[in-house]
Amino acid sequence: MLDSDLFLVLGILVSAFAIPGVLSAFADSRPPRAATMAVLVGGGLILLAMYTKPGGYTPGQIPEVFARIIARFLNR
Repeated sequence: MLDSDLFLVLGILVSAFAIPGVLSAFADSRPPRAATMAVLVGGGLILLAMYTKPGGYTPGQIPEVFARIIARFLNR
């Protein structure tokens, strides 16, 4: 079973952690290869989450999704 909430949270986190890598690579005048791959993986996870959840997500639902995923892992 695919967990679209988990895919969404992981995609957002991977993409967010890649942003400093992109900025660092541009500041050092080098190609951002690893950061670009991370952005693509994160974007793919977000698209997979949107595709597997009927109706998709709205921006207002994202904090709820994060809270559900964190609560799920804290309650194990």
